[in-house]
Amino acid sequence: MSHQPRSNRPNRDRNGDHRHHRDSHDDRASSRPPYLPREDDAPPKHVREAPRVERHASKCTNICSRRGIVLICSVLTNALVLICVIAAHMVSSGMSSATAMGGFNINSNFNLQGTELQQVRDLDMQYSQMRAPGLYGGIPFCLTFGVCSLLFAVAGSKPPHLMSRKLLVGALLFQAVGAVGYVVAVGLYLHFIIGVNSTDVCQRRERLYARNGYTWMSCDVNGADAAVALFGLITAILYTVGTVLTFQTVRGVRRYLQERKRREAERPRGPLRAETTSV
Repeated sequence: MSHQPRSNRPNRDRNGDHRHHRDSHDDRASSRPPYLPREDDAPPKHVREAPRVERHASKCTNICSRRGIVLICSVLTNALVLICVIAAHMVSSGMSSATAMGGFNINSNFNLQGTELQQVRDLDMQYSQMRAPGLYGGIPFCLTFGVCSLLFAVAGSKPPHLMSRKLLVGALLFQAVGAVGYVVAVGLYLHFIIGVNSTDVCQRRERLYARNGYTWMSCDVNGADAAVALFGLITAILYTVGTVLTFQTVRGVRRYLQERKRREAERPRGPLRAETTSV
């Protein structure tokens, strides 16, 4: 009975040491200013290194977003429209286009001689001149929208909330204009081609070619012109989808900035309050 308190004495001393160590740690923590973080609360190293990885991958991630993919696809469809416009003009030009490219000898490959040969050359030249406005109008139109789409796609390498608001609004207006412009351009192009094919020059040219067995040179809308209309409508659809996505992005960025301003206004100023109390 008398030896039991002695056995508990080292435990009490040990507990007293722990209590003294905890009190000293609390005193050090209470003497530290409240706005300075403690060493125990410091985040691990892998948490600090995570934003570096995000910064390295941000450009590719933002360019390959939904808006960026739609703009890249519109660049490709603009290039296809440009190729089809040039191909349609070259195919429908007949012998004049072939001899200009030096692909074959006109006298050896066609069963045309004398006055018929001269008439076909004249009609081909007239028909090519009549179709020239479609070519000279389509090339700058496709190049303008293709280059602008590429520039907006490259400019979207930053996160939306870090981009200029004018740039986002400009991309929105550009794609809206592109959607409407391509629909109007396809309609005008087909109306122009149908009008040229219904002229007397095209009819006489078709009869001369058919008389010598070349029935492929007709006054109907050829496959290249149909491809121009098809890819033009696909481009208009892409610009419409891009307009919707960019509008959602602009609205999301505006909500994000408003929320950030509200949080900054409601955030208490801890460091200033601590400094005034310490002084």
